[in-house]
Amino acid sequence: MVAAILETIAAHTRRRVAADRAALPLEALRERCRDLGPGQGARFEAALRRPGMGFICEVKKASPSKGVIDPRFPYLDIARAYEAAGADCLSCLTEPRWFLGSDDIFRAIRAAVSLPMLRKDFTVDEYQLYQARLMGAEAVLLICSLLDGGTLERYLALAQDLGLAALVETHDEGEIRLAVAAGARIVGVNNRDLRDFSVDFSNAQRLRALVPAGRVYVAESGVSTPQDVSALRRAGADAVLVGEALMRAADKAAALAAFREAAG
Repeated sequence: MVAAILETIAAHTRRRVAADRAALPLEALRERCRDLGPGQGARFEAALRRPGMGFICEVKKASPSKGVIDPRFPYLDIARAYEAAGADCLSCLTEPRWFLGSDDIFRAIRAAVSLPMLRKDFTVDEYQLYQARLMGAEAVLLICSLLDGGTLERYLALAQDLGLAALVETHDEGEIRLAVAAGARIVGVNNRDLRDFSVDFSNAQRLRALVPAGRVYVAESGVSTPQDVSALRRAGADAVLVGEALMRAADKAAALAAFREAAG
């Protein structure tokens, strides 16, 4: 059986969160969030509900499957280029070991652009939801493979209380049903299996029928060509999350324009 990189990342994340908790206890973090006023998670969901296919454009330096994608990584220039090109939302990795992200990178981008932003990390503790709110995120990622049904429901409720949207990531029929039962409003299907990094676009098409009307359906990972976008649109995706293809594009505006044209 292929080693589960997802659980390896999650275990490292638990240690990272424990260190963060030691530096700033949960109650102190909660108190800081109370002073912020209402969250803006509705902006993230609304951006994905606009007519036509929505595009969540990702800022990331590296990934476990591809290694370092951009050694230079001028992340502020990248984020501004996405915004200028017409991205609907931004996704920014904050996982430091495998994706070479950080909370500081997220905060710097948050200060530089006005688009709704997803803090993309491996949520294994409620502490991370408060962190996301404090750093200015509009949305967080919740991965069904890492959370049981009760925990997922609790994190969704907490996200709502904090004014955060939640992209609930699934990969198979059981996880779709888990997400829907927990009340997820934005359901993502990861075309890449994080257990072995294989990509299967038929996943999005096969699972679409399990997502009730009224939920936002997002296809994640593996999108590299306009033809991929067209196929996912035909499969019923409301939005796509695109990372590596845009990160590697010399002209990000042209690449996103080609994707939008393919979406129809």
